[in-house]
Amino acid sequence: MKNVKACKIALLASGSGSNAENIVRYFEHHPKVEFPLILANKTEAFIHERAKKLNIPSYTISKSGFENGEALQLLQQHSVDWIILAGFLLKIPDNLLQAFPNKIINIHPALLPKFGGKGMYGSHVHEAVVAHRETESGITIHYVNENYDEGLIIFQAKCPVLPADSPEDVAAKVHELEYRHFPAVIERVVCGALTR
Repeated sequence: MKNVKACKIALLASGSGSNAENIVRYFEHHPKVEFPLILANKTEAFIHERAKKLNIPSYTISKSGFENGEALQLLQQHSVDWIILAGFLLKIPDNLLQAFPNKIINIHPALLPKFGGKGMYGSHVHEAVVAHRETESGITIHYVNENYDEGLIIFQAKCPVLPADSPEDVAAKVHELEYRHFPAVIERVVCGALTR
């Protein structure tokens, strides 16, 4: 078998980074996947603390830094192959979409196309699910394109929403699905691409 080079994944996060940490831990002993850096758009985001603990360099890049190519330059310096959004709230600019075609993956805490689009993130999504009396919710893992939450769907998983469930109850169920499925789907897509 030919020697396959390791795949380098950049993680982008805006908040606590629990999904990002879960992903890194999943791949801890994987010989073909590396995480050269983590990017956040907020200096105070807790993901920076997690990055220190995980021994991965983390950088804060402002919205304009993403738009003017500063983020792209950093990703290219680290020879990044894939970008994974783990709770990243900025819209991905065209310069990244063009540099990483079908190589940027996001997770959304609902069953797209429902409850997607600008402003639909985190608790806003779960509140909307409960307000609409949905009987199920879940996660959608999808490629990123130029529109919020409209890229090609890779994977969905569902959980029931009970009449008595609060938005916090739904959030807990969805978070459990994120933890369980996101790293495995990344592995399938990224390592699948390696062997092609």
